[in-house]
Amino acid sequence: MRLNDEDRAVLRHLADQGPLIIDRAVAWCAVNSGSRHLGGLERQRQVLLDAFSNLPAAPTDIPLGASPEVGADGRIGEQAHPAAIALVVRPEAPVQVVLTGHYDTVYPETSGFQTVTTRPDGALHGPGIADMKGGISVMLAALEAFERHPLASKVGYRVLLSPDEEIGSVASAPILAEFARQGHVGLTYEPALADGALASARKGSGNFHIVVHGKAAHAGRDFDAGRNAVMEAARIAQALHALNGQRDGVTCNIAKIDGGSPLNMVPDVAVVRFNVRFPSAQDAAWFEGEVAKIVTATGDGLHAHLHGRITRGAKPFNAAQQRLFGAVKEAGALLGQDIAWKPSGGVCEGNNLFASGLPNVDTLGVRGGDIHSEAEHAWPDSFVERAQLSALILMKLASGEIDGPGLRAAMTDLAETH
Repeated sequence: MRLNDEDRAVLRHLADQGPLIIDRAVAWCAVNSGSRHLGGLERQRQVLLDAFSNLPAAPTDIPLGASPEVGADGRIGEQAHPAAIALVVRPEAPVQVVLTGHYDTVYPETSGFQTVTTRPDGALHGPGIADMKGGISVMLAALEAFERHPLASKVGYRVLLSPDEEIGSVASAPILAEFARQGHVGLTYEPALADGALASARKGSGNFHIVVHGKAAHAGRDFDAGRNAVMEAARIAQALHALNGQRDGVTCNIAKIDGGSPLNMVPDVAVVRFNVRFPSAQDAAWFEGEVAKIVTATGDGLHAHLHGRITRGAKPFNAAQQRLFGAVKEAGALLGQDIAWKPSGGVCEGNNLFASGLPNVDTLGVRGGDIHSEAEHAWPDSFVERAQLSALILMKLASGEIDGPGLRAAMTDLAETH
């Protein structure tokens, strides 16, 4: 793999675009687009539709259905979602790339964390600047620059920007799977790990809610007739927590318990909410079996109902992934970037793409840290750095120096041998 004059021209163009790439991301961060803030998500969607309209095909909407939500009272409702944004360029090209990102953040409409500032050490500090409005700006910059390359016609691409990644991609998961089936290589723009490394293996994840129903009663006059749902929820939570350490790499986080009543009333409803992380499909099956046992062990007059599911399968660092990461490392070396990687317990759309057989790198966004907190930050010099890396990956896919179809075939071969 080597750089030629045409490659260098694209890279120089991106170097000149640095302030624009950063300023665009900073402006996007001023739009609160928390996963459940529908008005903010819609404003962000409109901004992105306009931004991506400079590419060779017009972006379009893909409507998403509502996803189920368990309320604090145990009732099942629906969470609506705005449309995902899709862009398909040159679907007839011999090499097909799938690029994904999400325009929702973890910060609700009421959060006090609403704008980007610059810290004394130079880092940009703001909501979504790393995860992942900075990453989307990097993606767009790389695609715009790649279109200047004489071999651009050799690569087609599908872009999907979703509004629900931070709450599990439940609504957008079928679209991610559909896009993945049509690609050779996937590029996703989650931020790099805190030290700048890429995420290699990823655990899988599931989000669950157990609704417990008991029987209300007066705490003084008729205490023995009541069936305390909060106490049963506490038992369930303890049993779930006890699963930690029983199987290597499997963790269960009890995130929240809803429930309660006036002090003179035995509470009749409670909800236990938890997340699981696991390194393999076998581990996920074991965990689901253990949860089923816990749910069915309720006491007399109590009933527990399980909601939720495994939302993302594990993403092992298999041979096809290793080949892809090796190619990315080689491309990085041409730019003077030392590309490293290590496992992550986090999950993202890269898990979804992998589950549909698409080899992918899912941490091509900016360098930063403290995501999902009000200390979230990104380093300004990483915007051009990462845009150049993505553009070079696309250029080397176009030249054949990175064998996209061969990487996809390697994933297929691995699937057929297991």
